[in-house]
Amino acid sequence: MKAHLLRIADRLRESYWFVPTIMAVGALLLALTMVYIDSHSGSHWMDRFPWLYAARPEGARSLLSSVGGAMIGVAGTTFSVTMAAVVYASGQYGPRLLSNFMSDRGNQVTLGTFIATFIYSLLVVRTIRSPGETVGEAGFVPQLAVLVGVILVLCSIAVLIFFIHHVPSRIHINSVIERIGDRLLAEIDNRFPVFVGRPLDESADDDRIPDAFRLDASPAAIERRGAVRAKNNGYIQLIDEETLLDTARANDLILRLQYQPGDFTHRGSVLVEAWPAEALDEDASSALRTAFAIGSRRTALQDLRFLIDELVEIAARALSPGVNDPFTANSCLDWLGAALADLARRDLPSRLRADEDGVLRIIAHSMTFAGFVERGFGALAQYASADKIAGQHFLAALGDVALSCEAPERIATLVLQAKQFRDLAERALSGASREAVLTRADELLRALAEPDYKRRLRDGNAWLGGTA
Repeated sequence: MKAHLLRIADRLRESYWFVPTIMAVGALLLALTMVYIDSHSGSHWMDRFPWLYAARPEGARSLLSSVGGAMIGVAGTTFSVTMAAVVYASGQYGPRLLSNFMSDRGNQVTLGTFIATFIYSLLVVRTIRSPGETVGEAGFVPQLAVLVGVILVLCSIAVLIFFIHHVPSRIHINSVIERIGDRLLAEIDNRFPVFVGRPLDESADDDRIPDAFRLDASPAAIERRGAVRAKNNGYIQLIDEETLLDTARANDLILRLQYQPGDFTHRGSVLVEAWPAEALDEDASSALRTAFAIGSRRTALQDLRFLIDELVEIAARALSPGVNDPFTANSCLDWLGAALADLARRDLPSRLRADEDGVLRIIAHSMTFAGFVERGFGALAQYASADKIAGQHFLAALGDVALSCEAPERIATLVLQAKQFRDLAERALSGASREAVLTRADELLRALAEPDYKRRLRDGNAWLGGTA
């Protein structure tokens, strides 16, 4: 249930109707409150302020009618501009970035402000009565409500000025990349070093993993696997780790996850394998199934690969022959380098997850530094290797990541990536461009081959002075 609630919350965050609806309801309550105060206290309090003048029925009605008509017109224009900006951005940077613009709080609040002001004016104007308009009743003008309406108009003008600046700044490519990079770094900080349960020592794999989940499992052991199958088609957007652990512990199960956030699953596919099968009853299966939130698209709720893929997509589009914008690709490489440098300083969790008592409960997908490097730099290598500017920056970003690495196996991963990139550039480039990129690659490889590679990377004049 928690997974589905979090998915609903993410959908609301990316909707253009939720925030404006909340603001519209707030405007309705504000209008009722202001009219109630006016009807019970009157407008005599305004006589103490010479700079305030009580409005007459005709003037108040005309003012609020003008405000309401103007606000609904501006709201329509705002919505049109927003949609045009969203269509442009999704076509220019990639359709998967549409959710980034849909979740922009500034656009939602701007639209909500104009709608709220319109609704407020509409509700207040209907309470205004001229003298003699109703037999036996005096005229009524909610002076405080009209004054609040004027204040809302001033706020709406300020929001309109903000919106005019906000839209072009949000679709600026550097701002788009920055938002993705910031969220990627934030997710890395939230996710690691521990994700689901408490990590166990990988060296204890053979002793802790049941026979049914080993590569050399016998047919008899495999028969003891229970399966929890999906009932929907789509991408796994979220996995509720608490539900998995609680259910496994309550039923004395060991679970092996077959998918991770971002993977596509279809009806009938096995989401989780459980051991022993006889302990997996229908209630446990239903509880485990609810731990998976499945939707029509990937999201960044738990999927670091999705954020990396967004940066890769922008860079790949920028390096396409039709666009040929290596400097946008360089910005993506900078943020990828920052994310992987941060990741290089962290301990990635074991695929074995235990409960509070130290008992193995979940076997998850292993997350490795090499896997993330391949997802980011490996995916971009074929594009950056064909461009001198992007190629040099690619190698510089690898060097920056190496400055944060301490583990020899992670340095070996970067060395392998640099060698593969050098081979691609050797075939894709020619002439002076080829020599410049290969020289930079050789400098990086020579530095990484030495024990004091960090000093060599920092002190190398050719490295720091290059056109990266």
